[in-house]
Order: sequence, then structure tokens, then C-alpha cells
Amino acid sequence: VASHQAEGKELSKEEKQRLRKEKKQQKKNKKDDKNVGETEKEKTAVVPAHIQPTQTKKELNAAPVSEAPAAGEKAAPPKSKAEMRAERRARQEADRAAKQGKKGDPSQPLSTAKQKVLPSEPQPVVKRLPEHIQVDDPAVLKKLAKKLERQQIPLRPDYGYKVSLFSHLHQYSRKAPLTQQISIPSTVIHPSIVRLGLQYSQGIIAGSNSRCIALLHGFKQVIRDYTTPPNEELSRDLVNKLKPYISFLNQCRPLSASMGNAIKYLKKEISNISSQCKEEEAKSKLQDCIDRYIEEKIRLAAKAISKSAYEKISEDDVILVYGCSSLVNYILCDAYEKGRNFRVIVVDSRPRLEGREALRRLVKKGIRCTYVLITAVSYILPEVSKVFLGAHALLANGYVMSRVGTSQIALVAKAYNVPVLVCCETYKFCERVQTDSFVSNELDDPDDLIVTRKGTTQLGKWQETSSLRLLNLVYDVTPPDFVDLVITDLGMIPCTSVPVVLRVKNVDQ
Repeated sequence: VASHQAEGKELSKEEKQRLRKEKKQQKKNKKDDKNVGETEKEKTAVVPAHIQPTQTKKELNAAPVSEAPAAGEKAAPPKSKAEMRAERRARQEADRAAKQGKKGDPSQPLSTAKQKVLPSEPQPVVKRLPEHIQVDDPAVLKKLAKKLERQQIPLRPDYGYKVSLFSHLHQYSRKAPLTQQISIPSTVIHPSIVRLGLQYSQGIIAGSNSRCIALLHGFKQVIRDYTTPPNEELSRDLVNKLKPYISFLNQCRPLSASMGNAIKYLKKEISNISSQCKEEEAKSKLQDCIDRYIEEKIRLAAKAISKSAYEKISEDDVILVYGCSSLVNYILCDAYEKGRNFRVIVVDSRPRLEGREALRRLVKKGIRCTYVLITAVSYILPEVSKVFLGAHALLANGYVMSRVGTSQIALVAKAYNVPVLVCCETYKFCERVQTDSFVSNELDDPDDLIVTRKGTTQLGKWQETSSLRLLNLVYDVTPPDFVDLVITDLGMIPCTSVPVVLRVKNVDQ
């Protein structure tokens, strides 16, 4: 046994020497590749050196004694499988190092897979853009049309000429609603959703809170009428059932940030339903979830905001409001009922003139009001003590998205050192980041800008003039520099705290 072990050791040493010779030969062959580092080849040589002795010992122990004398000869014995495997591995490592050297990064021989991914990194940025803000891209439009065709929903055509800066956005006409293009009896859309979409497109239901509440009530009706098909789970089938409804509503009018958050919440609640849960029980749970969301996120949130805002309204204040925010109107009416004495200046703008509705509600409560158009805001601001503004959404970078004209009022108020307070529920907080009103916005019907005075309409045939474009923007964004305070249901915070609130909400969910 001792003689066998000694021979095994001698053979293993000799094979080590032979492997070293082969390694030197490989180095000579690879000398032409200038970029291959010397350290790479040493690494490749280490692998077979560690592997080989143990494997050759095993093979030598298993081999007959008659082959042992071949160790003293100059000619090398036949290569074993382990040797061939080691050589192959060494060649692969050397080739890989050579390729890496040609690419110009010899210090990282094994990172070729990562480098292949790098060129494709900018692509996901384009993919993140929603379809409704890539209308000028034919490929995206074709993809959207195919998606809608699968869901049996017609693609709503754009209307009129668009300003080139906003050519990537949809522009629809109220005279041609989407419901005219679908046959109601044979459609896959629930009647309550069809009615809701028509109300959105005609502007009958407007405002973030009103649209969100109407959406949740519509989905509540859908859930009430839903029956699970055989061999299907409610949690999966119901989510798929809602997808064409959401696409239909998005065609009628792009979804608001508040609606998007409500849809996410509802989908999460549906997916959390256990497969063992009975259908009627599951439907009852979902309807309760919707009622609780409306009560907690909208109604109770409004009461909490009103309580905080009451502390900021002083006696004999002159408060400026813009447009018709249901939350701001609630705050002012609530403060007046609690005995606070103040005056309100309602600022309005064409073409919607929503301020008239706000004026009607405030005057009905007995609050003293003044009504002006936005063009006169700089003349009226010297007598204003505070500015209260509503919000469509609060973005992750602290910018406030609201009715177009809000940023102008905040800018002028800042110039006159008048504090600007934005009232917004936390369910409108959005993870989107935006610094301008161009990339993501909404275009309303351009025909709304046409005015008839004394029986004559100046812009009646505007589409016949190819050089004329009408622009009817819906939203703008206000920088956080122009906002002094945001009053939310969690308390009074600066705009910069929006990411913190979003992070806490995500942890809670």
C-alpha cells in the first residue's frame, strides 16, 4: 500500500509539472492579445492545480500496478477526464478574458453579462409613460387599439387640430361621446359604467372627489350584479372583469390620480379574498370595503382637514378661493357655522366658470362674497389675508396639480406676501413626479373656448383655418416654493413631506 501511495505522489507531482508546461504554452499562444492581464491567467491556472491532485490520486489508486513505471518516461501518459476538463475550463476562461480585453475593460472579466444589459437600461423609462400621453406615437396608438379591440371597446378618435406642444395628449369632442360608437345590448360593459362614462365625458360629474365617489359607487353596483363563472375564482375573475370597464372610463375621460388610487385599493382588496370564502360573503366584504374607503378617505378626511383649517382662519379674514373645490367649500361653510366671521373672494376663469357654483354654495350659507375673474387677481390681492386652494393631486416632488390657473394665483400671492394654503386629502397623494404642465396633462374640448356675443361667433369655423389651433388645458402644476402649507387629514405639513406620507401609506398597506 505504501509503495502505491508513493507512486501516486510522484505521478501527481509530475502531472503538476506537465500542467505548468501546458500553461506556459498557452501564455505564449495568447501573447498577441495585449489587453489580457497577467493576473487573469494566474487565476485560470489555480483552478486545475487545486482540482487535479485529488482526482489523479483516485484514478491512480483504481489503476493497475503495471502502469506505474510509465511515470519515469519522458512521454506523457494518456490524459484523464479530469485533465481534459481542467484544460477546457482554462481555455474558456482565457477566451472570456480575451473578449473582455477587446471590449476595453480587462479589470472585470466576468461582467460581460451585466454589460450586455447596460445598453437596454434607458428603454424602461419610455415604457413607464402611460399610453394616454403618447398619442403622437403610431406604435403606441396601434398597441392601444389592439388592447381595446380585445376588450371589445372602440377607440375614441381625436378631435380637431392640436397645439404641437400637446400633440402627445388626447383631445376629444363632447359632441361625439364614446357611447355613440358602441351597441349597448351586445357590449361587455355594465350599464352603470356606461352611464358613468357618459357623465364623465359630458362634464356632468366633475371634480376629483365627485368623480372618485361616483366611480366607487359604479363598481359597487358591478360587484352586486357579479356572479362567478364555473371553474373560476372570484379574486381572479373579478379583477379581469374590471379591466375593460377601466379602459372604457379612461377613453371617456382620463382617470384622475384619486381614481387611480381608489382602483389600486379595490384591486388589492379583491386579490386578498380567500378562495374558501363564499361568493355572497365575498361580495358583501368588498361592498363594505368600498363604503369604508369613501367614509374614511373622503368624508372623515374632510372633517379632519376642516378642523385643522379652522385654526388658520382668523376673525375678519379676507380669504381668496379659486374655482370650485368641494373640500374648500366644506371648510369655509364649516368655519362659518362655528361662528368665525370672514369674507370670501371667489376667483373664476373661462371657459368652465366653476367659481359660480362655489359662489352659489357660499352665498346660500350666508357668507359675504366677492366674485372676480382671474384677470383681476393682482388688483384684488392687496386686501386678501389668506389664499385657500384645492388640489387635483399632490405629486411626490411636492408640486401641486390643480385646475389650470392655480399656479398663476399662487405666484401672484407670493409676490404680495400672502400665505397660500393648499387643502388636500392624503388619498390624492401620488407617486408620480412632474415639474411642468406639458408632459402629463389633459386637453378639454376646444369648442368650449368658442363664445357667441350678440348673435355672432368669431371662432365658429376655426377648424377650416389650418394655421389656427385652440388649446383648452385642464390642469397646471404649482411649485412647492409658492405653497406655504398643505392641510391634510394627517395634519399640517410642508410640500416636501409628501414622500414621507407616501412611504408611511405604503408600509400601512
